[in-house]
Amino acid sequence: MRHKRAVTSSRVTFAFVAAAFAGLACLSLGARAVAVPRSEVAQPAMLRGALETARQQQRAAQQRAERLEAQTRQSERAADKAMRQAAATAARVQQSEAGIAAAQAEIALIDRQRTALERQLRQRRAPLLQLTGALQTMASRPVTLSLLQPGSLGDIVHTRAVLAGAVPEIRARTAALRGDMLRAAALRKQRTRLLAALREAQGEMAARRRDLLALAETQRIAARRSGGNAARENNRALALAEESRDLDALLGAFSADSALRTRLAALPGPVLLPSYSAAARPAASAPAARSAPAAKTEGRPPSIQLPAAGQVVTGFGEVGAGDARSTGIDIVPRARAVIVSPAGGRVAFAGPYRGYDTIVILEHDNGWSSLVTGLGETSVTIGQTVGAGYPLGRAGDEDPRIGFELREGGQPVNPLPYLR
Repeated sequence: MRHKRAVTSSRVTFAFVAAAFAGLACLSLGARAVAVPRSEVAQPAMLRGALETARQQQRAAQQRAERLEAQTRQSERAADKAMRQAAATAARVQQSEAGIAAAQAEIALIDRQRTALERQLRQRRAPLLQLTGALQTMASRPVTLSLLQPGSLGDIVHTRAVLAGAVPEIRARTAALRGDMLRAAALRKQRTRLLAALREAQGEMAARRRDLLALAETQRIAARRSGGNAARENNRALALAEESRDLDALLGAFSADSALRTRLAALPGPVLLPSYSAAARPAASAPAARSAPAAKTEGRPPSIQLPAAGQVVTGFGEVGAGDARSTGIDIVPRARAVIVSPAGGRVAFAGPYRGYDTIVILEHDNGWSSLVTGLGETSVTIGQTVGAGYPLGRAGDEDPRIGFELREGGQPVNPLPYLR
């Protein structure tokens, strides 16, 4: 009978040890067998790319804003000062927009890391509970009962040896779990800090947008008042938009108008008629009239900037639907993001055009022009002169997509090499 109880007690002891090691084995396997889908590997890479792009655009917008603010302080003419002030405010808005995009990408990365950590902790929870329960049961047995436990001395020595070998592994595993829990707590704190920064950036952006709207409206009213032939020019631009069969034809028509204005501007001024007394006297041989120099139609364009902050999703020359190659680039900005002039120039057209929402066509020096499409609304008028970075309008509310084309003599050119 005593022998039977000894065997039973020994079996109970080894059952506890076996349970403890089963929990340890499950814990070890759970730590290694975390399958990560391929999409969950690609998505963080995309988020990191978006984060880096947003940070670069945030720094670039800040530098533009500081440069324009310094030029505003140095400007003496009221018109130049107002234009640079509007451009500086637009750059500050783009800085806020890029900062919000960076914060959102970073929060998304933290959320994915937290989800992966929680998945690992859930997989480890069941074996950890099994291991902890077995060890607690063994630890709750009194020492005297263990000493008086029937059975061979070899069983006791063997049990102690097995437990002594398990303790270092248990400590290592629990240390890893503690590290994961501390990391999860740090991620929660980081997310809270980023959310606070995001709310602050959104408040700044809203205030800057209000300032920008007021400045742009003031400039638009001033441009309408100063333009004597604004109505006639606006009617002609609208007529060209109606007559043009497509956007390429419209751009060609405005390019021809721009070249004509350049040639007319280069013509010599009127020659004054001689007085009656001078006509009675014999006229000296006048030098032969020199022909006006030809208008320059080719040359390097001014340094340009992207009209919107966001991800470039279509590159120049990429093949799209119907095997048509892109004649520009496409940018995906934030909803209602501010859209600015890529360079200084004259507004040749601003308004809705079929299939492209609202578009803006700008004429630059030396026969260069640019086209911005996909605006939700515009804040400039036809014939208005704008500087680089001047606000043209806003992106749409839903799924905004801004197109940008640069042209030389009406021919599409890749704009990316000319970015400053």
